[in-house]
Amino acid sequence: MHEKPTLSDSELREDRHTGEVTETGTLDNGTLDNGTLDNGTQVTGTPGTGTKGTGTTLQPTRLYKRRWLIVLLFSSYSLCNSFQWIQYGIIANIFTAYYGVDDFTVDWMSMIYMLTYIPFIFPVTWLLDRKGLRVVALVATALNCLGTWIKVASVQRHLFAVTFLGQFCSSCAQVFILGMPSTIASVWFGPDEVSTACSIGVFGNQLGIAIGFLVPPILVPNVEDMDELAYHIRKMFYITAGVATFLFILVVIVFQERPELPPTQAQATARSLPPEQYSYTASILRLLRNRPFILLVITYGLNVGCFYAVGTLLNRMVINHYPGEEVNAGRIGLTIVIAGMVGSLICGIWLDRTKTYKQTTLVVYFMSLVGMIVYAATLSLGHLWVVFITAGSLGFFMTGYLPLGFEFAVELTYPESEGTSSGLLNCSAQVFGIIFTICQGKIIDAYGTIAGNIFLCVFLLIGTILTALIKSDLRRQKANQLAKTAAAEAAMSGPGREYEATTLMVPLQSAPPPS
Repeated sequence: MHEKPTLSDSELREDRHTGEVTETGTLDNGTLDNGTLDNGTQVTGTPGTGTKGTGTTLQPTRLYKRRWLIVLLFSSYSLCNSFQWIQYGIIANIFTAYYGVDDFTVDWMSMIYMLTYIPFIFPVTWLLDRKGLRVVALVATALNCLGTWIKVASVQRHLFAVTFLGQFCSSCAQVFILGMPSTIASVWFGPDEVSTACSIGVFGNQLGIAIGFLVPPILVPNVEDMDELAYHIRKMFYITAGVATFLFILVVIVFQERPELPPTQAQATARSLPPEQYSYTASILRLLRNRPFILLVITYGLNVGCFYAVGTLLNRMVINHYPGEEVNAGRIGLTIVIAGMVGSLICGIWLDRTKTYKQTTLVVYFMSLVGMIVYAATLSLGHLWVVFITAGSLGFFMTGYLPLGFEFAVELTYPESEGTSSGLLNCSAQVFGIIFTICQGKIIDAYGTIAGNIFLCVFLLIGTILTALIKSDLRRQKANQLAKTAAAEAAMSGPGREYEATTLMVPLQSAPPPS
């Protein structure tokens, strides 16, 4: 094991305030060597100076300014991909007329994003654990770019299969994107920033959906001339392809795998774990035995699945009550997502300051239920301005919930891979999203929009009750508390001494993968 650089006392104290710590120890002679403690915990290190019995040596950590560029670049290509999720559904009536297909077929242009995620998330999560962030980012942007150019070639009335193929490629790219915010936050950011960084990552996805609600109705007006309509559709596809290509080039040039020094002691520990000591299958099995996490997986899927259904069917619901209002349907969707983006950022900042994960999650979930009830009751009143207000209230809480779920999952499952826990959350959301979209669409066709929205309210109520049953086992916060205690003891016991970079590994049965 190569010797790590030694920090000065002032640097060490600063890093302790921004890092997560695993326990460390010294031998009786004040030096560290490889070995195993009585409790089965492995110790690795290099010989160095220390104070007998202090047990508080830490590895060097550092926060790089580049971390903000990385998360903003990720947020940008996530935006480009999520825009495509809803670009068909929000003008579904126009695409049904152009390609000569029915509403349910166009609904699948959104649902393919959900369906593709389910079988591919596990191999993609494995790839993230084994190859890291850069490889996953390159594959994501390459697939996204390919999908947009296939769509450019599909603007002929008999080529619906080609445009579906392009959407399928973009949906495959989404599998490499959705679970990454919490991983990027953990690999690049300090413990007092992770929730905010995760919110910024989710922010890009939400902003893309917002633009997807707003821009297609503007770029592709509902005209009867099919040649003119083809021109507008082609223009939208070219713009999307240009942006996707630019972002792919940026990722190739700029996106970095990880910082030279880890941001936290938890990441330092993860890096020092040999790959052969980590089992992806064992990690999945441990997560499936984690009861609080399984409850969160179900409740997250119910909430986000409802959002997917509302977003996919929004055009149909608005047009049913307000014929000819495609542009306003898009603006209502924009209002939902913009309000949710504000909610996401506020929740992320709130979590970083208070660490009240369960309480915040429960309150936001309950308010999502209230927002859905009010939205369902006001949609058919005949006043669009009322719908804008109630839809915004719904979005603030329902889409504001997204980063809460990610961060709560990381807390409940630490030190497991963030990509694995996020992947299971998103898989649940896709499953419920498909079920809710199909069922609500059929209910709307048979009984109207009020019945369809009440259907979603029932499941949000179930999710609220299950959220209240989740045990708040904040494992990552316990590690942070250990870090503060260890740093305080070290500062009092031996100021001025040098610290060698050493690590005490977590037990093998619960070890995180290398980042």
